[in-house]
Amino acid sequence: MGSRQDWTAVSLLWVSGAGLRLTVLAVPPVIALIQVDLGLSGTQIGILSGLPVVLFAIAAVPGSLLIARFGALRTLVFGLILAGVASGLRGAVPSLAVLYAGTILMGAGIAVMQPALPSLVREWQPKRIGFGTAVYINGLLVGETLPVALTLPLLFPLIDGSWQISLAFWGLPLLLMAAVVLWLAPRRDPDAPRPTALPLWRPDWRSSLVWRLGLIVGSVNGAYFGANAFLPGHLTQAGHPELISAALTAINAAQLPASFILLAIASRLERKAWPFVVTGLIMLGAIVGIMLTASIWTVVFAAILGFCAAFGLALGLALPALLAAPQDVARTAGAMFTISYGGAVLMSVISGAVWDLTGDARFAFVPLAIGALPQILLIGTIAFNRTQTAP
Repeated sequence: MGSRQDWTAVSLLWVSGAGLRLTVLAVPPVIALIQVDLGLSGTQIGILSGLPVVLFAIAAVPGSLLIARFGALRTLVFGLILAGVASGLRGAVPSLAVLYAGTILMGAGIAVMQPALPSLVREWQPKRIGFGTAVYINGLLVGETLPVALTLPLLFPLIDGSWQISLAFWGLPLLLMAAVVLWLAPRRDPDAPRPTALPLWRPDWRSSLVWRLGLIVGSVNGAYFGANAFLPGHLTQAGHPELISAALTAINAAQLPASFILLAIASRLERKAWPFVVTGLIMLGAIVGIMLTASIWTVVFAAILGFCAAFGLALGLALPALLAAPQDVARTAGAMFTISYGGAVLMSVISGAVWDLTGDARFAFVPLAIGALPQILLIGTIAFNRTQTAP
């Protein structure tokens, strides 16, 4: 591609990455208001928070079907529109059923976008897959930060503190993104050969590559989501609830500098196993450090965990585009997302059960530490020197 078209493609990858999280992270700043207005219990709040992650796992493979039928670009645009509209519907009626239904639709829209982006990275940045992945991961992390940082101090005074309008507001950028992506996206060369049959969409669940990729990325997702879930309980039980805000801020804010560093060096780390091993070992050490401390060191370990999680996520999400044949990228990525997010949910459930059995919140981090091992142990089994085509 020419330089102008190349920069356009990179910009669209960043914008689309931001669209993956804007509407999801619009909920935490207003969760207290939602709980009061709708009279939600703690369990209902937990369901509301967990629904998007469950949909990320369930709807990823249907996303690969849409990509096979309509192409990655159209699927991405459809996902942006669905997530944007559904975000507004969440607050259209002050009802728990409507809130849940809108959240399910929003999660489904984001889920079908996720396998589309590795396919577009392969199509738009074939010689810089690591860089292209780092670009949309940087957008994703900025998209996580903006609603949390801007909703209460800047948006709320303008909308009279309405959580319904807030949820609708954060859906509007996704509709704008859909229009911009559809308008500016690089087009295929009209002289390029067309496939004679529809691409395969159903993942080959017998493929060891599919499961290894899912478990590797699941190591990162499980550690990140689990630490966010169990840090407050650990610090409260240890008698230091004043550190909760600092620890959660650290684990999430530390991802941003990691993503900017990756923009500069991601291409140098492509097809190498050692970055996975190093970040995995540091993540494992950070989880153990969180378990053994309840002080300012816990905040430091949380920041280290967040930093390495961003590295591991970006490197892991580049693997389908690096390893699978072009026609297999979407279905390989769809399976990877299903396994990784499903594993993250399962790991959180197991960690919670261990906490209940032992009565000690520290032990909730033991399954997270064990779950971090696949990133370290399985990456050496990946053949980076060849493209693998699933049967």
